[in-house]
Amino acid sequence: MDFDRGSTNVVAEIAHIIDHTLLKPDATQAQIAQLCHEARKYGFAAVCVNPANVKLVAQLLKGSSVAVCTVVGFPLGATLTEVKAYEAQKVIEDGATEIDMVINIGALKSKDYDLVKRDIATVVRTCHNNEAICKVIIEAALLTDEEKIKACQLAKEAGADYVKTSTGFGPGGATVEDVALMRRVVGPKMGVKAAGGIRTFEAARQMIKAGATRIGASAGVKIVQEAKTAARGQPCTSHKGDLP
Repeated sequence: MDFDRGSTNVVAEIAHIIDHTLLKPDATQAQIAQLCHEARKYGFAAVCVNPANVKLVAQLLKGSSVAVCTVVGFPLGATLTEVKAYEAQKVIEDGATEIDMVINIGALKSKDYDLVKRDIATVVRTCHNNEAICKVIIEAALLTDEEKIKACQLAKEAGADYVKTSTGFGPGGATVEDVALMRRVVGPKMGVKAAGGIRTFEAARQMIKAGATRIGASAGVKIVQEAKTAARGQPCTSHKGDLP
């Protein structure tokens, strides 16, 4: 996808790859309802919320094209594999069709690759058995480049649909360099989701140019509004300092 050409469809194109996200622990039902309203209005790819809010989101998005996305083993990734699989099963029963799971980061750094792969594969199997997709959060800010490469390789081997940069709760968010590295490792067919600290259209555009096929952001409305301004050939503001 190339947003440098001034396409008249730029607003719809970028909206269709944004996961409109609210994962704060103090999110209210009213805020979740507003999130879903905005997702319908702008045509976002998905609404991403914590597991306890999945039922409400599924009800609010019923009949729309917006997917219901939630997180598993979030945000630390240190939950038992069997618990992650159970959590995935329960949220799918509640209406989720996309699952963003966090890897066992400590196991990866300990080079216990069998555990990491089994952890991912177990959740992937649960998702695919229920026609849901699985995105694997590697929490790149905690990893060396070598560990990022290994995490992406393991996620691909385990059959995941996407690799994702960050939870948004770690020491850093998405970077262009990490997205480009992840894309190189997983190849052209697997999804790459950039998330964490993406607050402007320019930042989202950079991630997409680097290889991201999905953007996770709480600032989806702002991104789309800036895309609309850019499509009219007007300069966007507030790009500086957006990327971690």
